[in-house]
Amino acid sequence: MILAIESSCDDTSLAVIEIESKKLLFHKKITQIEHCQYGGVVPELASRLHAVNLPKILEETKKFFPYLKAIAVTNAPGLSVTLQEGVMMAKALSLALNIPLIGVNHLIGHIYSLFIEKEEVKPLMILLVSGGHTKILNFNGIDKVCEIATTLDDSFGESFDKVSKMLGLGYPGGPIIENLAKSGECVVELPLPLKNSPDIKFSYSGIKNAVRLAIESNKYSKEDIACSFQKRAIEHLVFMCKRAIKKFHPKNFAIVGGASANLSLRDEFEKLSKEFNFKLFYPEMKYTSDNAAMIARAAIEIYKKEEFIDYKELKIKPRVEFMKCKIEN
Repeated sequence: MILAIESSCDDTSLAVIEIESKKLLFHKKITQIEHCQYGGVVPELASRLHAVNLPKILEETKKFFPYLKAIAVTNAPGLSVTLQEGVMMAKALSLALNIPLIGVNHLIGHIYSLFIEKEEVKPLMILLVSGGHTKILNFNGIDKVCEIATTLDDSFGESFDKVSKMLGLGYPGGPIIENLAKSGECVVELPLPLKNSPDIKFSYSGIKNAVRLAIESNKYSKEDIACSFQKRAIEHLVFMCKRAIKKFHPKNFAIVGGASANLSLRDEFEKLSKEFNFKLFYPEMKYTSDNAAMIARAAIEIYKKEEFIDYKELKIKPRVEFMKCKIEN
């Protein structure tokens, strides 16, 4: 078995997975609701809460200790002070149990949220949408991931958080805006970013500024602004993904990350899958946000390759970059 630890942001999570069968034997997550009052994650508070919550969950996993073959932990990317909490626990367990360490890229983990208790599907074109990232990736295995496109500024999920804050609503903004949009009409004119650019890139700063101006005009209800913003934000994703699909012609396409839980987004990509005849994948709802189950599943593939890391060499990497894809049309 492998024990996996996730603490990259404000979710404290541990999982135990069986290597051969890929069966998830244990999974628990504590989401830190304490940040809601601040309108966003406070790193130092998150770190302190991880220090309390990680040992609590670990107590429930002790029965698996005799069967563990490795300890896996998210070490990149994320908030440095929260990543450190998980990495320190992982190092301590590795030394105490005399078993190897596996460092897992959190974004790779999101890809493997598709494959929890399942076999890999590859190749895949992947739209990763979360609070910190908006990317189109090409996936052909654990060590064969490259980047087709990324955002120039805000991420998709981050823009929802900021719009929610501008409207005087709570955090996280994704589900709040999604629910509010159901009661509104999409009557606010907002720009479609990079419409005239030939590049495959994302940008949400322009939409966000247009929303600010709409709020200041006092012409629209919060519901109408939420509806208009969500519609345009998703249209931008679809617009750029359509460009990538036309260029690379994927047979399989997946949406992962916390924002992949948005049902309006899923509906639009269902339409896109019919238009371009590709098979669409996304994680179960319970695995869309940060969790240790996806880290555990990714760790199985790293374990098979015996790509372990010495505890002295395991370091946190708050930022990571993927190689740019070199794919022929």
